[in-house]
Amino acid sequence: MRILLKYWQYGSKILFSVVLALALVACSSADIDPEDLPAELVKFKPSIKISKVWRRGVGDDTENLRLALRPATDGTAIYGASHDGKIIAVEAEKGRRIWKTKTGLPISGGPGTDGKVVVAGSSDGDLVALDAVTGAELWRISVTSEVLAAPAVVLDRAVVRTVNGKLAAFSNETGEQLWSIQQSMPKLSVRGTAAPVIARNNVISGFDNGRVSAFDLNDGALIWDVLLQLPSGRSEIERLADINSTVAVAGGDVYAVGYQGQLAAIAIESGKLLWSRDMSSYSGLAVDVSTIFVTNQFSELVALSRGSGRELWRKKELRNRDASAPAVIGGSVVVGDYEGYLHWFDLETGDLQARVRAGSDRISSQPLVVNDILYVMSDNGSMYAYKIKSSKNR
Repeated sequence: MRILLKYWQYGSKILFSVVLALALVACSSADIDPEDLPAELVKFKPSIKISKVWRRGVGDDTENLRLALRPATDGTAIYGASHDGKIIAVEAEKGRRIWKTKTGLPISGGPGTDGKVVVAGSSDGDLVALDAVTGAELWRISVTSEVLAAPAVVLDRAVVRTVNGKLAAFSNETGEQLWSIQQSMPKLSVRGTAAPVIARNNVISGFDNGRVSAFDLNDGALIWDVLLQLPSGRSEIERLADINSTVAVAGGDVYAVGYQGQLAAIAIESGKLLWSRDMSSYSGLAVDVSTIFVTNQFSELVALSRGSGRELWRKKELRNRDASAPAVIGGSVVVGDYEGYLHWFDLETGDLQARVRAGSDRISSQPLVVNDILYVMSDNGSMYAYKIKSSKNR
């Protein structure tokens, strides 16, 4: 039987507890190591100006669930979902609502879209598909277990990862299961799953057993399998080596990072490990032309060379502030934090460029970038759009 760890978070320090097995002992603030406290935000002179383009309410608050319901896009519309079952489509530029559908499901993974259908999964193990143009429900089915990651939707199918280690493809037209694979899972794992990514007819995903695998999109046949980190340590918690964050694909390479594990570059065609280095992250990473940006387990933002994994710079301004996975926009890399702030850093130097606040609620999900606009979903159920002001408007 697989046991999922329930966790609490103070800043970015995770305290794990197996339900009904361990008890947390109350402690005063004097017992907390200052190194574990969230970093104080310091004043600085912004070098760029950020403007809010629009805000749109999606659904109810998910502050205590940490579902990281990231928006999705087809390039024209932005799609958002909330845990109370609402899924919406809005215009990317102005935020005008196109449609809103109440599914009645506790949405916990998604949405994913190809511009024709929008697919999302629930905490109860349901999968629902809507028409991307009208929001009309096309089908809903029951899958094996809870869905905590966005489905990957492309061509005629949706690929879904469930928390029990299953990866399956479903027909976008009927919801019929086309194929599935099952990975062996550890007894304990950090709650959360990596979303599958589709590239070059491959479905690529990380798993809780520390593996990154590629499967044929057509039939689910294994193409390659890489073990990033062999679990080590005396206790089950010390042996956690989950890959909870979604891999990034750029050029001919796949980049993946695990919790208490490795950051690695893998050749997409062969699965050959190109390089790896020690790195721990449960938030995730982003890449640009030459650089990888990782939010590590301490919420430090780290930039590394794509070619070698060599560290270029590291910023500790957000240490223990539970920073989200980064997103690249223009000459900046952006992360959100547990107080609802968005922080903009210079790609080349890591210097802090700007800071804006999207309300007072946590930003768990990785920001989404479409052209020159950054979209972010706050845990209070609101979606925001931001843009860097041009120099002539400064």
